[in-house]
Amino acid sequence: MIHAADPHVPSNRDPGGSRIAVLIPCFNEEETVAEVVSAFRKSLPAARVFVYDNASTDSTAARAREAGAFVRRVPLRGKGHVVCRMFSDVDADIYVLVDGDDTYDASAASALVQRLCDDGLDMVCAARSEAGQAAYRAGHRFGNRLLSAIVARMFHGHLEDMLTGYRVFSRRFVKTFPALSAGFEIETQLTVHALSMRIPFAEVPTPYKARPVGSQSKLHTYEDGWRILSTIVYLVKDERPLGFFTLLFVLLTSTSVGLAWPVVTEFMATGLVPRFPTAILSTGMMLLGFLCLACGMVLDSVNNGRREVKRLHFLSEPTPGR
Repeated sequence: MIHAADPHVPSNRDPGGSRIAVLIPCFNEEETVAEVVSAFRKSLPAARVFVYDNASTDSTAARAREAGAFVRRVPLRGKGHVVCRMFSDVDADIYVLVDGDDTYDASAASALVQRLCDDGLDMVCAARSEAGQAAYRAGHRFGNRLLSAIVARMFHGHLEDMLTGYRVFSRRFVKTFPALSAGFEIETQLTVHALSMRIPFAEVPTPYKARPVGSQSKLHTYEDGWRILSTIVYLVKDERPLGFFTLLFVLLTSTSVGLAWPVVTEFMATGLVPRFPTAILSTGMMLLGFLCLACGMVLDSVNNGRREVKRLHFLSEPTPGR
């Protein structure tokens, strides 16, 4: 683990006494990483900037090091793997997580950190406010709004930009976050974790610009969109098991009743059951539906206990700014 108290690591305390770390996950960002590092060193002069190179095939690591960042290599591909490694390695009081593509406004970092401390929050998300139509594609804009609305509905929250890659965290959020995602779905998990644990967070509109010429997006619209949607379904099942399995119960039992209705009415009229396979299928679906309901009730009890344990670990860490 990297500690700011290490004599080989410069002090990264702001005037208020909090240790700040800027975390920049990168994959083939040689065109932009030096500018990002320099911008955040200027915006947060007391912070320590860490660039974790995700097995880039270009000179990303060299340019980040030249710009003054502490660089470490993560061979396992995927943004989720990199963020998990960062959260494990780096020891600080406040963490600023940002992509290395030079699309986010580094000058807003100090205000985001101040909002975290002043309001006693554990996550502040920089909700993207486009500086131009080319900032991100229409399909990405629509997908972000759709997925944000789904998560907000499922977990009873209000979200504008669930997929932003620019966030500020407290130490207790980072050190108790169960990082399970491998790729770009990590932002979904960060948001759902805050919503399901009722962790205080806020969104702050922040300028978002297009990638510089020569820089290419690593996000694959359909592939990563499907992975994010799959992650949402998984997290709903994991964090809201009673609701998830109750929905399956309703679907299975409704289908069972629909299949059984003509069989029952024919039996009442003639005393015969000519469609015996349909009757067996209907019975099986009804039994499976009640089994799903029982699973949901059991898993809901288990999840409540698990959430309390996570909550206790979370509360054992100090609140930022205190």
